Amino acid sequence: MLKEPKTKKYLEAVKIITRLQKENHQAYLAGGCVRDLLTNKKPKDFDISTSAKPEEIQALFPKTKAVGKAFGVILVVGQYGTFEVATFRGEKDYQDGRRPSKVFWVDAQKDAQRRDFTINGIFYVPIKKKIIDFVGGQKDLSSKVIRFIGIPAKRIQEDHLRLLRAVRFKNVLGFNFERETEKAIRQYSHLITSVSQERIKEELDKMLAHPSRAESIRDLSRLGLLKEILPEVEQMKGVEQPPHFHAEGDVFEHTLLALEKLPSRVKIEVAWAILLHDVGKPVTFQIRNHPTYGPRPTFYGHSEVGAEITEKICQRLRFSKKEKEKIVFLVRQHLRHKDIQQMKLSRQRKWAQHPWFSDLLLLWKADAEASYLGEKGRVDLTLYRFAQKIYQEEQQRPKPPKPLITGYDVMKYCHLAPGPLIGKILKQIEEAQLEEKIRTKKEALEYLKSLGSKEKNILK
Repeated sequence: MLKEPKTKKYLEAVKIITRLQKENHQAYLAGGCVRDLLTNKKPKDFDISTSAKPEEIQALFPKTKAVGKAFGVILVVGQYGTFEVATFRGEKDYQDGRRPSKVFWVDAQKDAQRRDFTINGIFYVPIKKKIIDFVGGQKDLSSKVIRFIGIPAKRIQEDHLRLLRAVRFKNVLGFNFERETEKAIRQYSHLITSVSQERIKEELDKMLAHPSRAESIRDLSRLGLLKEILPEVEQMKGVEQPPHFHAEGDVFEHTLLALEKLPSRVKIEVAWAILLHDVGKPVTFQIRNHPTYGPRPTFYGHSEVGAEITEKICQRLRFSKKEKEKIVFLVRQHLRHKDIQQMKLSRQRKWAQHPWFSDLLLLWKADAEASYLGEKGRVDLTLYRFAQKIYQEEQQRPKPPKPLITGYDVMKYCHLAPGPLIGKILKQIEEAQLEEKIRTKKEALEYLKSLGSKEKNILK
């Protein structure tokens, strides 16, 4: 039996339903919130379906927003949240593969039958604690099955975004596809290209935000959806890697394994960066001779090429400027830790102070753990641990010190005019400060003097 939460938002949703029922309208909790309650999950929102017409809903509540009135949807603004209250409706004439051009009022049963999946077509009547299920949703919840309501092809043709939603629900819930549902997704996968890039990104974000992210990408590929929305990732399949460094398999398998190695909860930019970190490998693939291993696959320059491809993907999917900048940075720098042991201490410290260094650490660790060395399961985390140690030490230090001298000091002390040389000198002073060779302004000026005597050309 469904266990009702005692949160203020839920109780407010019940009050809205009760108010509608007092005016002789049918009113139920509907959709995802019922599904979540039946699977002991905490719903984010509580949607309500009712026999009341939009105008009647507006008349009953003091504060509403008619954001979807043409589709029978009114937002009721309460004290503890905003609630979507929708009139039971039927839909037809889907001309754009997303929205119906005609909407008409129906009863609860027909409203349930126009929804996407059986598990999302269940109603619940609070107070009475009554479940109303016209579509067999409870049975599919119990059997852990994703099934389109009615004829799968019709549901997909009504709204092409349901192709991605099916994959997301299947993996987020840990369910399986009903046979005809899976068959229809594969058959109509090409229709996903009609969906706006923003909506595609939104669904992909939700998949990548969940621990089942790798399985979602695998399903997208298996069902023919990935080649339509992220062909650059699909092209990783079959791209051979040197077995002594990547015994786990081709670039695609390595990428999926890296997604699996991420923590359950991770910033969405990091998940995207892992998905795309080797997107430059297919186009940089070449067989070259190695003195120890003989002919082997190589991918010279794939980080930079991958960053360029990633930027184009982010632009195509309408990422925000901030998201794009961070993801491209992470892809471009995903091999930088290979050089970190050879860096000067000042450079190491400066690098560890980067605001996205902790995100890079996550990427480096997942990438390393997904790279099996010669045999399955053997990985090398030496470089990651070295970088992690630098980061931890830097975190324990006080905030980065303020510069000891300014460009004005350099010009005055060294009798120089403004120009690029001033910046070069300041950088050397900063490096000495980070390496703790100097700690005060007096020491900085003395260091400046010694710098001029040791490197005669620096002050000329």
